[in-house]
Amino acid sequence: MCGLLGLICATETGAANAREAVGAAMRCQRHRGPDEQDTWADAEVVYGFNRLAFIDVEHAHQPLVWGPPEAPGRYTMNFNGEIYNYLELRAELAEKHGAKFETEGDGEAIVAGFHYLGADWVKRLRGMFAFMIWDSQEKVVFGARDPFGIKPLYYAAGSGGVAFSSEKKSLLELTDVLGVGQELDRTALQHYLVLQYVPEPESLHTAIRRVESGTSFEVAPGGEVKFTRYFHPRFAAKPVNGPAEAEELYQRIADVMRDSVGKHMISDPDVTVGAFLSGGIDSTATCTLAKEHNPNLIAFTTGFEREGYSEVDVAAETAAAIGVKHVVRTVSADEMMELLPLIVWYLDDPVADPALVPLWFIAREARKHVKAVLSGEGADELFGGYTVYNEPISLAPFEKMPGSVRKLLGKVSTKIPEGTRGKDLLRRGALPLEDRYYGNARNFRDNQLRAVLRTYREGVGFKDVTAQWYDVSRGWDPVARMQHVDLYTWLRGDILVKADKVTMANSLELRVPFLDPEVFKVAASVPLDQKLTHGTTKYALRQALAKIIPAHVLNRRKLGFPVPIRLWLRNEMYDWAKGIINDSKTDELLDKKAVLAMLDEHKEGQLDRSRQLWALLVFMLWHGIFVEHRIKPEIPEPVYPVKL
Repeated sequence: MCGLLGLICATETGAANAREAVGAAMRCQRHRGPDEQDTWADAEVVYGFNRLAFIDVEHAHQPLVWGPPEAPGRYTMNFNGEIYNYLELRAELAEKHGAKFETEGDGEAIVAGFHYLGADWVKRLRGMFAFMIWDSQEKVVFGARDPFGIKPLYYAAGSGGVAFSSEKKSLLELTDVLGVGQELDRTALQHYLVLQYVPEPESLHTAIRRVESGTSFEVAPGGEVKFTRYFHPRFAAKPVNGPAEAEELYQRIADVMRDSVGKHMISDPDVTVGAFLSGGIDSTATCTLAKEHNPNLIAFTTGFEREGYSEVDVAAETAAAIGVKHVVRTVSADEMMELLPLIVWYLDDPVADPALVPLWFIAREARKHVKAVLSGEGADELFGGYTVYNEPISLAPFEKMPGSVRKLLGKVSTKIPEGTRGKDLLRRGALPLEDRYYGNARNFRDNQLRAVLRTYREGVGFKDVTAQWYDVSRGWDPVARMQHVDLYTWLRGDILVKADKVTMANSLELRVPFLDPEVFKVAASVPLDQKLTHGTTKYALRQALAKIIPAHVLNRRKLGFPVPIRLWLRNEMYDWAKGIINDSKTDELLDKKAVLAMLDEHKEGQLDRSRQLWALLVFMLWHGIFVEHRIKPEIPEPVYPVKL
């Protein structure tokens, strides 16, 4: 696990001149790897890395240099992540191809497999990863990012070469070396305000993009980057025929989850792995299964001292039921206001999900005890856990209406005042799935966005992001199509970004056992009536875990992770928010008078504008840090765990 930076220079002499700049740029991501920091270079390639060591702590250093007996040292790899099936892969490579290994680490399984079996080897990797392999013989870099996008990888290309990095901040430090600018991407800003995150492959800087999840790439010095999508998820389920087949499905789910959690617990003996625990089924499952491998497991929970906005009590009951030590960190409005600028700095691009702030606090607390944690991200997307997935069922009567009638209902909905019960149901019922669902996030409507965004452009919308994924899923059932869209939008744009950024900000590795290729294969075989039935979501998963997790969690209503910003922005946070708006130098982009009016409207209780306001406030802080350079958070030193 590390923060990586790799520069492929446009000229043969470029590396010698760029090594110092790469080393300086790595300081922006020292939190990703405080165990080991260095740079490496040959004539055309420079690597920078900060290592957080988990497997073969003493020997598996970065960059990893490897080669077959006939060409020792041919490959040099920069690698961020963990490969959980590396022991099996190493054994296979040794037996079938005679591969030799110098360390006990997982990285050699990647580079040796690439040498013997080529680019398709990446499909065999179970884990989270972003890596670059420099082939000094062929003079080309091959790299890839994991199937779901658990680990980030940004890139920028210019006259000086191409650079890849775990953190966008490091690339911003290299814009002069690369010969690129730092212009704001206004299209990405519009997407952000609608979706609450910047969708891949965009970033808020036009010159910096992201390698997409499930994608590999090749680039030679002086050449262009060529991308190849290697992961093509498909939800292709057949109906379950009777109770026996249903039980067999539940057993397969339980078995693959037990296997995945076991693999995700792997580490050196002196590296402790804990788990995040909420009051829900997903984190409870990972905690319960993890305890089978670590009887002294520590579980970590965050919440708020406000009724209806905390799962701490349920989590405490769960921790007691499964017999794990429980650490709780509650978060106040004052703490959120004080630390938000720092957290936005860690994010690189704004994410308007308030839940990431308390997650930062519990990650910092967890790092005092452990070096890695398991978490339940991905279960909802894979097994059908979001309540919005019920929408095709509730809107089924509209599907039976003639198109002309549905259009008429859509026009009627525009005449109904905002906030009136039934308005949104009519509006959405009049639309086909492709026009109404754009991932598990909804923020500004077009007319609302025009009122605040001065750079609003007609024709820029969520279909820019979703159309290609809807094209892939034609003919699937509507829930499967929604899940598929969420894999490429909400999951990799919000859930995994916040999970990676706020944990790595605290030098804590987050592992997500649900987002495993083998788990996905089983989840993709779950039919619709085993996802949403009997008045619940994730039905098959619940049945599979019925004998594993405590009964009080099994059918509990999903609370999610609500943050009380709706109430706080009317009270404790009102003056703070007003100050951010007034101080911001975003007048060219935003109508600040309209934003202030929205804040006052929210305070008076007319409408709930909290999520829209939060998106604007986070962007204004981001702009103050990365564009105006007016806000300069004090970056703390990495947190190290204490010995228990």
